[in-house]
Amino acid sequence: MKYKLTKETKDYFGVTLHRIEALKDFGDVSKGDKGGFIEKEDNLSQEDDAWVYGNARVYGDAQVSGNARVSGNARVSGNARVYGDARVYGDARVYGDAWVSGDARVYGDARVSGDARVYELKCETGYYFGYREEGEEVTELEQSDGGIVLVKYYEAPEEESPDDKTEEAMELLKSKGYKIIKE
Repeated sequence: MKYKLTKETKDYFGVTLHRIEALKDFGDVSKGDKGGFIEKEDNLSQEDDAWVYGNARVYGDAQVSGNARVSGNARVSGNARVYGDARVYGDARVYGDAWVSGDARVYGDARVSGDARVYELKCETGYYFGYREEGEEVTELEQSDGGIVLVKYYEAPEEESPDDKTEEAMELLKSKGYKIIKE
């Protein structure tokens, strides 16, 4: 076992969450380090370097595993999965049946929910983004502020400016049912 549930608890909307404490050194965690809060041992793998830090909370049937990290005030709940080298931090929320994996980063005030699958995408407050399912063709369009708009089945004509591409891409994302985080 790499961690234990401590007696320090937090009541969160009727759910009792327990602070975790490392029982051995692993990854960047040292024996005795206090972590974030989880509802039960099923929420955080005992087998790898995954960890919940600070004030972060993982509860429900959510699972954090692999080398994943959840930190800050982030929350992972429902049937969500955070694994691989994924990072969820800041005030980000991952919930429902969402999966965040690979080298994905979800942070700021970002929300990932439903049946979303985020693999290598960085989600940050102030960036536009859409979700893609594995195997979908995705075109990336750079924005004038350096961000990226991910668009399914879209090619912008060469003569358009980056701002025109962004506006048109956002409309296409909306028409396909993608949620635009910032307009």
